[in-house]
Amino acid sequence: MSSPRETFLRLVNGVCDGPYEDLADLYAEQTHVTHPFHPLNPPPLRSRSELHEHFTASPPVARTLNRKPVDVRIHETADPEVIVAEFAYQGRVAETGEAFTVPCVFVMRIRDGLIIESRDYVDHVASARAWGQLDSLLTALRPQESTTIEGAARP
Repeated sequence: MSSPRETFLRLVNGVCDGPYEDLADLYAEQTHVTHPFHPLNPPPLRSRSELHEHFTASPPVARTLNRKPVDVRIHETADPEVIVAEFAYQGRVAETGEAFTVPCVFVMRIRDGLIIESRDYVDHVASARAWGQLDSLLTALRPQESTTIEGAARP
């Protein structure tokens, strides 16, 4: 059985190096993973199968990110199941050579070597930039124009 520290390190290194098909195995069958700072507020990931889909989904743009976790600081808490991990994914976009850094803080509950809960605070703007999705993110964040009925009073 892995310690919370070992499980976290397997996760962040696996996100960088793969195999992505195995990453969901680091989570309990029923789990609760949220991204509280994600600007589009996606729903929580609640099961190993949802996490498998999350990790193995094709990226929206064909880009290769060569990355590694850097500046890793793992803080143990009074609760032996809970850790707080500060780190960044750092690397280069293979197709363009552009360097990137994506700062992150994960607050995780790991029981018997499996992640049962994680709040992943990620710099989603930096991540979208690295993946070539910044324009798409900004478009999704813009208010949609409402349609007005011709002749209706406008505020």
